Amino acid sequence: MNLGVDIAGVHFNNPVIAASGTFGFGKEFAEYIDLNKLGGICSKGLTLHKNLGNKGIRIYETPSGIMNSIGLQNPGIDYFINTELPFMLEKDTVTIANLGGHSVKDYIKGAEILNDTEVPMIELNISCPNVKEGGMAFGTDPAKADEVISKVRRATDKPLIVKLSPNVGSIPDFAKLAQNSGADALSLVNTFNAMSIDIKAKAPVFVNKTAGLSGPAIKPIALRMVYEAAHAVDIPVIGMGGIMDYKDAIEFIMAGASAIQVGTANFIDYNTMIDIVDGIKNYMSEENITDIKEITGII
Repeated sequence: MNLGVDIAGVHFNNPVIAASGTFGFGKEFAEYIDLNKLGGICSKGLTLHKNLGNKGIRIYETPSGIMNSIGLQNPGIDYFINTELPFMLEKDTVTIANLGGHSVKDYIKGAEILNDTEVPMIELNISCPNVKEGGMAFGTDPAKADEVISKVRRATDKPLIVKLSPNVGSIPDFAKLAQNSGADALSLVNTFNAMSIDIKAKAPVFVNKTAGLSGPAIKPIALRMVYEAAHAVDIPVIGMGGIMDYKDAIEFIMAGASAIQVGTANFIDYNTMIDIVDGIKNYMSEENITDIKEITGII
């Protein structure tokens, strides 16, 4: 039985990857689960310099999901390289560096620095706000998305995954744009822009008024978007969005995802990803499937 998948020339032992921002750099979870059983670990979103993140409430539960306004809190790329990356590279799982930025220059410099490390892959988060031009996310503006992807592509020879925002008019169009701009693979979806109001305070829950929604509430929409993206491009797609168990994971794989990422579910049960790997194995055995690729994109 083969659960291995290859994405942009990088081999994963299985298709289950820890999503960025929900797993730290793996150290905290290493006390509870065997990281070597995961296909990959995507780092917390990294910026050039240490970032303290947003003020006010950062996590807020909502029916069938959570909203977050973390604001890319992270220790910075240099700290990651010197302190966290050696630990991650010791594991028999693929390390993916998630790269964020608030200007094109930041993205380029970050990619150049990561290019000189042993990190196998970069995931480019284009959902970051472009602070120099009004705060609109790079990933919702076609011209800016093309610019940042193209320039990061030239700044590194690492396999480049582009993480797409769902807050756009047409996912297939942005998927094609990312591929044409130099992406080796896509990952989607990032969180949905959402809002909650404290009726006692008569004010938004979050200082920034809106926040990112994740969890099982978004799964049917995320699944549809992954299906659309996978059928629009010729590069691998990594699916995510409300995956809670192996059945959800298999749905995304059948919709065209070569691999999946698990995020919010890690906060509920730290064994979720291990259970998903085991669940996929059991499903394949029951269905007489010898290779995960037999069901990839069959819908």
